[in-house]
Amino acid sequence: MQGHTVTTELYDDPDLAELAERLHDDDATVRRIAVLDLADLDGDAHVPLLLAALDDAAATVRTQAAQALEAFESPAIVRGLAHALSDEDAGVRTAAAQSLSELKLPESAQELLPFIAGGDAFVRAAALRGVRELRVPSSFAPALAALDDADALVRREAVAVLGYLKRLDAVDALKRLAVHDPEPDVRRAAAGALGFADGVPSVLAALLAALSDAAWQVREEAATTLGKLRLADAAPALIAALDDAYWQVRLRAARSLGRLRSRDALPGLTAALTHAISNLRKEAALALGEIGAAAALPALRAAESDADPEVRKSVRLAIQQIGAAA
Repeated sequence: MQGHTVTTELYDDPDLAELAERLHDDDATVRRIAVLDLADLDGDAHVPLLLAALDDAAATVRTQAAQALEAFESPAIVRGLAHALSDEDAGVRTAAAQSLSELKLPESAQELLPFIAGGDAFVRAAALRGVRELRVPSSFAPALAALDDADALVRREAVAVLGYLKRLDAVDALKRLAVHDPEPDVRRAAAGALGFADGVPSVLAALLAALSDAAWQVREEAATTLGKLRLADAAPALIAALDDAYWQVRLRAARSLGRLRSRDALPGLTAALTHAISNLRKEAALALGEIGAAAALPALRAAESDADPEVRKSVRLAIQQIGAAA
């Protein structure tokens, strides 16, 4: 790790001078509490002291400093936290990664981008997580390259960056991962990231393949994305997904079929009104309301006495929607 120095001007402030002295106490607990007290100060004159604490001999102090720096942002802070990603202590690394994930200023990305291609997998993943919501164009190429990283966590974070950037030239790579990546978490993330690819016909085939994935979490995400994109040709597969072994997949399929206003889904959705899982019954009722078909009214009226108040509320809303459509 790089060292951090504290300028003598800080000691002109009595409070900072006292805290700086405590940061050199022999007792690590005293030093850690001093960092906590620094975090409560207004302004940013004390930031150099927090940065210096990242080099403390005690991991508890370094962790506290990394957590406190979450509230500040400057090139020096981003560099300090980025170097803390390689700390020997897992707690320090985790705290630094969390603080970096809270970055708000796009210019901070330039300090993190070099770490995407260097360091261990934890560092690479944390750097990608840090730049994700900054949405800077310069993160596109490193994230695209990271889709081929040997570590699944890095690939998943790279997928998230590309999903935030919403660049159509990433669609082919995301389709590949949604179907062929060996890790279910990565396939799921890629299926979700494709939600920005509105109007790209080739996305349908990849999402339909993901809807048949061996992992139910991937199927769930694919069902959600198909609804977001309102891909009408996905209706038959989504109707089939109403019989999925996992109710979570059925729920997302029902929601998407409502968005598609698929009348072919009426039998499956009305059957779902009697499912043992109340969340699925609720979602089926809402989907029937969106479709707006009068043929669903008998089943909905039978569900007006459902034991779950949220289901009853959704049923009433669906009946009102169908009535308004008529």
